[in-house]
Amino acid sequence: MNLLDKLKQLPDDAGVYQYFDKNGHLLYIGKAKILKNRVKSYFKFTPKLLPADKLGARIYKMISEVESLEWIVVPSEHDALILENSLIKQLKPKYNILLRDDKTYPYIVIDYGEDFPRLEITRKIHKGKNIKYFGPYSTGAKDMLDSIYEIVPLVQKKSCIKGKTACLFHQIKKCFAPCENKISKEEYAKIVENALEYIYNKTKLISKLNERMLQYSNDFRFEDAMMIRDRIKTIEKSQIKSGIDLTTNEDIDIFAITASNKKAVIVRMFIRDGKITSSSHDFLKVDNFDEEFEFDFQEAYKRAIINYYDNEIPLLPKEILVGIELSDTSDLEEFLQIKFNKKIKIINPKKDKKKDIVQIALSNCDELLRIDSSKNQTSIYEELKDLFTLQTLPYRVESYDNSHMMGQATVGAMVVWSEELNAFDKKSFRHYNLESKDEYSQMREMLIRRVESFEKNPAPDLWIIDGGETLLKLAYDIVLSVGVNLDIIAVAKEKIDAKAHRAKGAAKDIIHYKDKKSGEFKNFKLSTSDKRLQFVQRQRDEAHRFVINFHKKQKRAEDKQISLLQIKGIGEAKIKKLLLYFGEFEKIRNATFDELKNVLNEKDAMTILNYFTNPKD
Repeated sequence: MNLLDKLKQLPDDAGVYQYFDKNGHLLYIGKAKILKNRVKSYFKFTPKLLPADKLGARIYKMISEVESLEWIVVPSEHDALILENSLIKQLKPKYNILLRDDKTYPYIVIDYGEDFPRLEITRKIHKGKNIKYFGPYSTGAKDMLDSIYEIVPLVQKKSCIKGKTACLFHQIKKCFAPCENKISKEEYAKIVENALEYIYNKTKLISKLNERMLQYSNDFRFEDAMMIRDRIKTIEKSQIKSGIDLTTNEDIDIFAITASNKKAVIVRMFIRDGKITSSSHDFLKVDNFDEEFEFDFQEAYKRAIINYYDNEIPLLPKEILVGIELSDTSDLEEFLQIKFNKKIKIINPKKDKKKDIVQIALSNCDELLRIDSSKNQTSIYEELKDLFTLQTLPYRVESYDNSHMMGQATVGAMVVWSEELNAFDKKSFRHYNLESKDEYSQMREMLIRRVESFEKNPAPDLWIIDGGETLLKLAYDIVLSVGVNLDIIAVAKEKIDAKAHRAKGAAKDIIHYKDKKSGEFKNFKLSTSDKRLQFVQRQRDEAHRFVINFHKKQKRAEDKQISLLQIKGIGEAKIKKLLLYFGEFEKIRNATFDELKNVLNEKDAMTILNYFTNPKD
């Protein structure tokens, strides 16, 4: 069915629409209150089907590439908004603005319902009428709390208050031992208020830490002084010094975005009780837009707001301030109302202090772009993008490898590189226990499992596969089958006399990639001193290290299980035969007599069955 016929079939319902190019690649995802009206507004129908004249340059170019259209009908515009956001994060369309997935920021929380309350860090909503939150904190929450507990004699641990005798914390004068009734609730409440002053006033906390750092230095405790210095730096990072006092105790969130050439940045600021608690920023992925196209601020602001508030938020603002006048905020405000059961207005302030605070956020955006442009050098990410004709800059990279020994302890691993951290994101590393018997099937099993998790953990910018063209084609088949826009490269070891050559310092790896212009699979070698090759090798080697360590751990466990069976007269060769057939030890344990007999013989099958049925015999 051609595009014109599809347009004629558009329904009058709310929903999400998807545009595809001639190769079936996803171009754009949008939502509509009435699909027919919204989608048709992109086109003019006479004298022939063309992009509408009123479209901006970027959208005009996109519509010029559209060859096919699909849509999903949903009950309401609110449902369309939720689905649109989910699909954009999963499928990474070429022309949508892609933000990094917003995480839930940490908060400091105190429960006044307790007799002797403590300050704790949380990312969750706690139940209770007397809960108070401070934050959110993009950075420095733990450093603030650790510092407060060293300065103020609060109850140091949850378990302390349950004890009946004073502990070491009392002896070193870090706690007044309410467990032995050495302090009243009223006196302890004053200590809590003292602690909260350091949360409300970071400058006071930093001043106190500077005093400690100087004292440690005078006492020749240089390691302790350096630790305090690092703490101060982390706490200062979360501050934007505005010099503005709102003179009210309002809770306000601010979103500001600016763009320059092919770079854009978003700054988020959080005001609680009338004071700025923290701020954060991210550079937006706009590298798939040509420089002559205007940046779509409307979409960027809407995407940023949905991304952030799609999480659980313990402490909600009274209103959200934005840097421009949004054309329509009704769908966003409805989204917030339904999710949090609270009316939160989205406002572009035109006067007074709120306008000033938004201007501060915008000025911080400009400064971040200025600092970024002043680096005046091509980053490794830009070099990789150009070299492999990638669709986007590879700011987040996932690398995969698998390992086994004669079918035993078959495992896979994923490691993650983050440009934001400028390091491996070890919290995001994943192990996979695999059932497949050969390397091709093992990689296929692992990548399919990763694709299935895109809804909860969105796709990265680049996959690096340990292997050659065959595995590269496999990976592309998998991502294309679900419509994800994801770049992939593979790195294979050079083979000499049919054996992989990995001499240290002389690794001549072959890199395989898909040329986006021709659609052909290509490969080449780079000099061993090439930084681009070294970057790719570093990813591959980390994946290899991670999977080998896991393989050794799993194999030790299986070897232990094998030795247990050998006591019963079943040799290692037979156990490996069983593992090759069943894939994992637990399946041998649960196998029936007939299943075991088919692999070995009746006598051995009975021996194994008796061992698991009567393990003490």
